[in-house]
Amino acid sequence: MSRPGTKGVPREQREQQILEIATAEFGSRGYAYTSLTDIATAAGVSKPLIYTYFGSRDGLHAACVQQAGRSLVDAVASAQTVPGPGKALATLTAIFHALDGHTQNWKLIYDSTLPRPSEAYAVARGYQDALNTMGAEGVAEVLAGGNDVEDRSLLLALWFSIVSTTISWWSEHPTQTPQQMTDRCRRLFAAVTSG
Repeated sequence: MSRPGTKGVPREQREQQILEIATAEFGSRGYAYTSLTDIATAAGVSKPLIYTYFGSRDGLHAACVQQAGRSLVDAVASAQTVPGPGKALATLTAIFHALDGHTQNWKLIYDSTLPRPSEAYAVARGYQDALNTMGAEGVAEVLAGGNDVEDRSLLLALWFSIVSTTISWWSEHPTQTPQQMTDRCRRLFAAVTSG
């Protein structure tokens, strides 16, 4: 693979290199703390080239979110076909495979530093809504027959916290494979539910 910024690299390949670097920068530092200068320097390209390819910082961020978001939404959607109590673990497994080596993608989509309103926030919010809707449907399935709105609200908050905390832990333990993460969650779920 060519180094970022190397002349003669096809546009599609260079765009992908810039997207990978920008995703890592935005995901690890947050939108508010990442500049196009930082990204251009890391990618070995000029800021004008980034403007040519993506139009603006928001345009670059949106492209990063769309790439990361599609992968996550597709993965979680595929896990929704698993029936019953196995759906939670199947969903986590799908997320682990989608984020393998790229845990910053979760932070990119759920970045609390995004300015509101903005194009960057609107694009991220679309993927947040899709993921949150699937989470809410899973919670409704777990609580089938229960009409307590507060129970649903709390369980949804707990689920989101579990997913976010697990991904955060994984980002601090990057040698863990998706299978190891799944096995770890399976053991912990069993320990919690057996008590």
